[in-house]
Amino acid sequence: MMWYVLHTFTAQEDNVRSMIYKGIKDTELESLVGDILVPKQKTYIIRDGKKIEREKKIFNSYLIIQCELSPKLYSYIVNLPGVTTFLGGKSPSKLPQNEVDRLLGIEERGKEKVRTQHEYFPKDKIKIIVGPFADFEGIVDKINTENEKLIVNVTVFGRVTPVEVNMDQVELL
Repeated sequence: MMWYVLHTFTAQEDNVRSMIYKGIKDTELESLVGDILVPKQKTYIIRDGKKIEREKKIFNSYLIIQCELSPKLYSYIVNLPGVTTFLGGKSPSKLPQNEVDRLLGIEERGKEKVRTQHEYFPKDKIKIIVGPFADFEGIVDKINTENEKLIVNVTVFGRVTPVEVNMDQVELL
């Protein structure tokens, strides 16, 4: 079975996933479909001083589907409500195995270990949610795990400026 990318309407990924599974159940198409992934990552945000866990979709409006794509299965999936098309149009592009492995790694990392406020890496895109730079977006430059601080490069008045923030004042984008 090969992996393909399916484009959906905004916020319809989970609905389309369940419609595919329900529609092919107990039919000859069931053996043609393997996994259907909606890559998500668990993150924490701080709102009003409280830590809130949330799941964030990594690729909005996209599903990753493992299947043997026959004309009948293609027609069934594309005609579902909420589906626009496969990536590649009428001749869908297969996802390279190294990309699939990377995506599965992201999904498994999210399942195995929840990202906490201490797990930031250089070059991560973040959004500052508390303090004088609230709603600014930036890129993590340096990490100080001892003091739980980040040096983030933000653009202020058209200039890149390094800003030091606490790890609980930011969220991943």
